[in-house]
Amino acid sequence: MSKAFIAAVIQDSLGCTGVAASHGAEALIQAIVSELRTEGSFTLPSFGRFTVCTTKTRQALNPRTGEPVKVEAGRTVRFKASPVLKKSV
Repeated sequence: MSKAFIAAVIQDSLGCTGVAASHGAEALIQAIVSELRTEGSFTLPSFGRFTVCTTKTRQALNPRTGEPVKVEAGRTVRFKASPVLKKSV
């Protein structure tokens, strides 16, 4: 799914211009990112929950050379699907 796809769905459902739909899609994405930064999680009812998780420093292997590589600790976003989404898929 892309931002253009979201904008097209908004445009079709609201009957607005493509520019307005694109602005709406951008605002939606920015709101989700902002909520993840401030609260650490975002729940979309009947869809699922996005949460920010911290990863630990770990050793990995370079797939080309097979040499061990140190992967630094960081943050990532994880998603857990709601039961409604699981049933519909």
